[in-house]
Amino acid sequence: MTSRLLVLGSSNTDMIIKLDRLPRPGETLLGGQFVTAAGGKGANQAVGAARAGGCVTFIARVGRDVFGNQAVAGFVKDGINVEHIVRDKTAPSGVALIFVAKDGENSIAVAGGANGRLSPTDVKRARTAFAGARVLVMQLESPLETVQAAAELAARNGVRVILNPAPARPLPDKLLQLVFILTPNETEAELLTGLKVDSEAAAARAADKLLARGVQTVILTLGARGAFIAGRDGRQLIPGFKVKAVDTTAAGDIFNGALAVALAEGKTMAEAARFANAAAALSVTKLGAQPSAPRRREIETFLKTRG
Repeated sequence: MTSRLLVLGSSNTDMIIKLDRLPRPGETLLGGQFVTAAGGKGANQAVGAARAGGCVTFIARVGRDVFGNQAVAGFVKDGINVEHIVRDKTAPSGVALIFVAKDGENSIAVAGGANGRLSPTDVKRARTAFAGARVLVMQLESPLETVQAAAELAARNGVRVILNPAPARPLPDKLLQLVFILTPNETEAELLTGLKVDSEAAAARAADKLLARGVQTVILTLGARGAFIAGRDGRQLIPGFKVKAVDTTAAGDIFNGALAVALAEGKTMAEAARFANAAAALSVTKLGAQPSAPRRREIETFLKTRG
């Protein structure tokens, strides 16, 4: 097992309809294939990290319902510490409705439920988990005040913070100044900086703006093109891997989980990004969020075959 990782964030049950194409506004499409899968950005990252070899503790809230029961059972099966998952007495577990087109593109709507009630008090109750941890991974499907509280607790314990700023929203400098690595995609980077990211040069300009706000390192995820790393020591594009995409749902989450594992193991930023690129590439070849997360052996075999 690798060094200890914390993931704080959302847990949802994904209800997926696979279609030839995404429906247009006001349009009803028939003939889709329906499946359910475990999801939620936080849970995806926790499972992605655990399967990539991490020793993971997940901090979250789920309802006292069948979806919550199934979610926790799945985490236990993947070897994740569930001691700090709160079972909410009043709010239901989160649910996501997902359309997936045959080219792998997707459209998602989320009812957060108990995820919206994950609180700074929950973070405080989980403070023992921060002692000795190496990396904390977070996203933005939890209340911003909770993300801030966790970042501050991580700073006090010497835990490096990876923040995946998704879903996209404006962020205060007081949070960004506590972030070791910020991992936006092109859309999220544009919202945070006001700059359209349509080239490597544009990625560098967007990264510079984020670095100026206090982030230590920016890793801009560019889909199949790879990951653009920008930090105090320079800029580097780590190429992605070409695969046949079936479903891009959770590719970014799997990237973040694998990235955290690699960094906790002491890999360089470039090595960690390549490892994460491989995990994300493997994930898009399968349907579903958590079901698509590859295991360590798969990632290592994939990397060997790609040179």
